[in-house]
Amino acid sequence: MTDLSLTTASRPRVMRLAVPALLLALLVVAPMLAYPLFVMKLLCFALFASAFNLLLGYTGLLSFGHATFFGGAGYVTAHAIKAWGLEPLSAILLGTLAATAMGLVMGAVAIRRQGIYFAMTTLALSQMAYFLFLRAPFTNAEDGIQNVPRGAALGLIDLNDITHLYVLVAGIFVLGMGIIWQVIHSPFGHVLRAIRENETRAQSLGYRVDRYKLGAFVISAGLTGLAGATKVLVFQIATLNDVSWQMSGSVILMGLLGGVGTAAGPSVGAGLIITIENYLATTGFPVQVILGLIFILCVLTFRQGIVGTLAARLRRA
Repeated sequence: MTDLSLTTASRPRVMRLAVPALLLALLVVAPMLAYPLFVMKLLCFALFASAFNLLLGYTGLLSFGHATFFGGAGYVTAHAIKAWGLEPLSAILLGTLAATAMGLVMGAVAIRRQGIYFAMTTLALSQMAYFLFLRAPFTNAEDGIQNVPRGAALGLIDLNDITHLYVLVAGIFVLGMGIIWQVIHSPFGHVLRAIRENETRAQSLGYRVDRYKLGAFVISAGLTGLAGATKVLVFQIATLNDVSWQMSGSVILMGLLGGVGTAAGPSVGAGLIITIENYLATTGFPVQVILGLIFILCVLTFRQGIVGTLAARLRRA
């Protein structure tokens, strides 16, 4: 009986060790199984979706403005590298800090509202940011910032070598996901869940709800900016498409398909959508229509998203 209890109690610890080990193994073999640039794009969007999930899945805040941080950080990073000659890692850090600052400003305004009013406020602010980026002289309007040099990380590691670039992108992905994991499982993360479940009760317990929501918004914006800045280094271009409301809609779809409120769900959703877009882009099929049909099918069969539904069934089993 004691041995059985010990075995049962040790299962969560084994799972906590197995999941990171499996993730690292996949990161090692992924460029051998698929085109490295495709894998790097997937990692950037998986981090983007996971950062958004921190806000929607764990705090209960639906933002339609996260493309502002994704594309805005990309613009800052691209301009810093191409116009100022900044070292790539420093430029990524600068882009991440810029996204964090934008998140602080947008969040301070948006958290004054709740529910659909919060979502509409973020949409309005993101549209304002879109037109600012459109008119800003350094963004080159519809042309974007093209041919961004990758350079050498720390002046030593040539990022034009696809292997070096992949290691950097994979490292940034692991760092970002590690931060998200720590936030989710910290006391701060538990308060965010309490706010998601019952904001009034959390407020009655003495928590400064607005400060926690603003903190979650800023962290999510910063990690989103990290993903956007990294994507610019991979594809060497920053465009208006990355700050459009359609990009915000795409990341919402990624989260819902994979399962909001789960650690792996957004990454699964991002992988599904990016794969579909990649392989159907040259076939002539209407990609958006197919994605819409997949979303409808998922809503009808996987109400909690793919990962959320599978996890629920495993718990019941």
